[in-house]
Amino acid sequence: MKLINHQPDVTYALTGHGRGFVLLNGERIETSLVVCAEAVDRHWASDFSSLTPDHFRRLMDFGPELVLFGSGQQFRFPEPRLLAPLMEAGIGFEIMDTQAACRTYAVLSSEGRRVVAALLIP
Repeated sequence: MKLINHQPDVTYALTGHGRGFVLLNGERIETSLVVCAEAVDRHWASDFSSLTPDHFRRLMDFGPELVLFGSGQQFRFPEPRLLAPLMEAGIGFEIMDTQAACRTYAVLSSEGRRVVAALLIP
């Protein structure tokens, strides 16, 4: 699916997605990543089973008001202990499959929201 970002000052935009990939500014990415309007981390987590609380703690470095966690092709809710760093910091989060997280990120970032998408790409 192709996505359109309506905010021209966003440095990093998710411009599309499909099974096993996302498009970041038109570049096909087939590995998990974290993205916000001003930064990207292409070395976040390898897969769902490798997640630790530190993966979610690192998301706070992006200064989010909201974190979107894309759990891969299927919706999977991480254990609460993994999300504890976000909860303790009072940062909101939403859990969804990766394609839904891409669509939600595109909308929220185009509104100028401080949103971070942490996306697992299996």
